[in-house]
Amino acid sequence: MKLDTLYSGDCLNWLKTIDADSIDLVYLDPPFFTQKVQRSKTRDNKQEYRFSDTWANIEEYKCFLRPRIEQCRRVLKDTASIFVHCDSSASHHIRLILDEIFDPENFQSEIIWVYKRWSNAKRGLLNAHQTIYFYSKSHQFKFNVIRTEYSPTTNIDQILQQRERDRHGKSAYKKDDLGRTILGKEKCGVPLSNVWEIPYLNPKAGERSGYPTQKPVLLLEKIITIATNKGDIVLDPMCGSGTSLVASALLERRWIGIDAETEAISIAKARLDHPQKTLSRLLEVGKEAYRKQDMKTRSLLDTMNAFVVERNNGLDGFLKAYYLDTPVAIRIQKEYESLEEARKQLLKASATKGCILKILVRTHMAENLPATHYNLEDIDSNLLIIDCHELLIQEWLKERQTPIL
Repeated sequence: MKLDTLYSGDCLNWLKTIDADSIDLVYLDPPFFTQKVQRSKTRDNKQEYRFSDTWANIEEYKCFLRPRIEQCRRVLKDTASIFVHCDSSASHHIRLILDEIFDPENFQSEIIWVYKRWSNAKRGLLNAHQTIYFYSKSHQFKFNVIRTEYSPTTNIDQILQQRERDRHGKSAYKKDDLGRTILGKEKCGVPLSNVWEIPYLNPKAGERSGYPTQKPVLLLEKIITIATNKGDIVLDPMCGSGTSLVASALLERRWIGIDAETEAISIAKARLDHPQKTLSRLLEVGKEAYRKQDMKTRSLLDTMNAFVVERNNGLDGFLKAYYLDTPVAIRIQKEYESLEEARKQLLKASATKGCILKILVRTHMAENLPATHYNLEDIDSNLLIIDCHELLIQEWLKERQTPIL
């Protein structure tokens, strides 16, 4: 088979034409046994793509996978690996098949891809991860170490000082004959773990093609970087929209893509003509960059049993309880604004969110104006103005300072 080429049809037939011991990495993203027809639309909603993931039973599904995974093993070099992507629908069945074909001793890791998804009406725990099984063909597999930053909770001594096992088998700082702690060697960071937090593709992502179950390029880049070097050959027997192939091209790897769906091949070809990767701001700046509310605001919202809203100019939170199926908006008065200014911000923002009831938390009084000066609730009967605990205490103490006649 030619390299850097897409092939349409059943991958089982194409795999049989590939020379044995010729591939450096197989990434296999098969149907997940969801028993659904997977559907998705392009960003402009003008076209819908779909493929079937329905089976008579789990045995039919396993009979479909087994010969294809066997062929994947045949074409792998002794230094090569396979990464098989799945979810909880059939991961336990797939793990057993991989053990049988590759041998449990060649199991290297169970990678957990973690991401945030919007909640749904499903009863039970929200699905927020997928599994990628990493098997090598032999013990001489290729592996490139990726290092990450130390955790913010890591003590500086843990980074700088050498450690050893004491007589009890516990980790301890290594010391010289004089009892002085020995400095460790130069550190390069922490080796990548098997839990990867990479955002799911958002609806506006530039690389989103509209094909169902499309994975982010960032995820595939990590897999390819771990298991291959420049010039190596990556095979994706069920390439879908071609994410693994795009990642391979961006990383200067050769590739072969196969898919049974002609629409998938067309999308993959278009993406490969103009390879594109959507960078994740979350990964670049970290979660803390999205936390805009200060501790005082968070604390007040917590006492009100409310959700915190991080990125909105008018709203700081919502009550967890709805009113007439609409959210109850909350704003905390800022130190730099008057109560009237806070009210206008709250009303403007809550109107766009369909809120009927609003709560405004007063945090300070305007100078020379008593609390009774503001009768804003009379203007809007659906607006509740309450004083924060700190303000109530300040006013109470002020009243106590007035001499009693």
